[in-house]
Amino acid sequence: MRSAVGDAGELAQLAWHQQPVLLQMCELLWPPPAELVLGHTAAAAGHTAAGDAAGDAGCPPGSDFILVPGLRRPPLLVPADHRVAAAAVRHYSGQRSPAARLTTRLFSAALGSGLGSAMFRHRVTMHVPPGTDTIQTHLAGLLGHDIRVSMYLGPPRANRKPVLHILSPSGAPVAFAKIGVNPLTRQLVHAEHDTLAHLKQARLPGITVPEVLHYGSWHDLQILVMSALPAWHKRQPFSAAQLATAMTTVSQVDGVHSGPLATSSYLHRLRHRLNTAGESPDQATLLWLTGELATRAGSETLHYGAWHGDWAPWNMASTTGGLLVWDWERFTPGVPLGFDALHHHLQTDVGPGHRDPATAAAACVHDAPTLLAPFGVTARPAHLTVLLYLTDLATRYLTDRQTEAGARLGAPSSWLIPALTNSITQL
Repeated sequence: MRSAVGDAGELAQLAWHQQPVLLQMCELLWPPPAELVLGHTAAAAGHTAAGDAAGDAGCPPGSDFILVPGLRRPPLLVPADHRVAAAAVRHYSGQRSPAARLTTRLFSAALGSGLGSAMFRHRVTMHVPPGTDTIQTHLAGLLGHDIRVSMYLGPPRANRKPVLHILSPSGAPVAFAKIGVNPLTRQLVHAEHDTLAHLKQARLPGITVPEVLHYGSWHDLQILVMSALPAWHKRQPFSAAQLATAMTTVSQVDGVHSGPLATSSYLHRLRHRLNTAGESPDQATLLWLTGELATRAGSETLHYGAWHGDWAPWNMASTTGGLLVWDWERFTPGVPLGFDALHHHLQTDVGPGHRDPATAAAACVHDAPTLLAPFGVTARPAHLTVLLYLTDLATRYLTDRQTEAGARLGAPSSWLIPALTNSITQL
């Protein structure tokens, strides 16, 4: 592992043990002969012995970073320059609850005032010999000008990957880049590229999505560079009816068709995904549930269209500039209408500080007729649709192997499957 520990040895080691994935991602993006140096602000200001050995002359602008805690775990990694650091935090577009927005403003103000070194003491410095190919030099070459980058990762989960916020040297937002680092995340990055290209042709009235600026590979990583949506703009109210209208717009991208569940291509694809998940008690239960759903549905007609796949509050923003929606890597055509509404409702319910996940899943079943009414789905089809949605989501977690990755909600048996087995007899 290419790391050096400076004068703040104990503190730096603590940072390493608490945030190993973030630092391992740094090593992928700043590969040898670049050297990763851990420390705190005092060490960064005076340079550590290890840092001196790496060669201070080899550190180009934008190679010194601050770990900003509290917005996510692992924390944001932002450039140490106070102007760029403040902009990186201010333009951060993760979970945007009122409390999170207040924290963002406070952190941004502290960094912009120059107090960041006192507040946020953990540092990561990339000692980069001249001519070294790093993600920063690669992106600068693609975009044709000097850049700075900040980086964040999601919580532990199978689809965790680096997301880079690309900024100008003055802190102006330029773009975002997703980095596929393993088979699953490379597949998702590829899927998002294809979806964004498709949506550019289809056009979504009333919805703004990112534009693809570059797609390609670098050092066996998959790189998708997208335009920066202004999610930091002032928010404005967005009603449930407006949200349903936007979701309906997405559902109609590839047209809408109708038919019984048992003979649908949707059910065929769902079973195929389950069959590739590997044998387990959860897989066996979900396969049984798909058969039961098809049998109990009988000749009931469902309507099928596209869904975003992860339309949660943190992947959208209603701003003075319009509705912004990002993170399209799970977009899928040909699913029962209303999946996006159910997903948005459930993900809101199971967010930190909200309902117990099993209770939230059961409530999603109960609330389905109301949630799906704007899509023209009546009571019995609504009940069938919500059970298919929960089965689909459980299948995703199973095929992605979210439990093995340490995801908080990765085990379907702990919350999704009980809601399904307790509700299927109501069909």
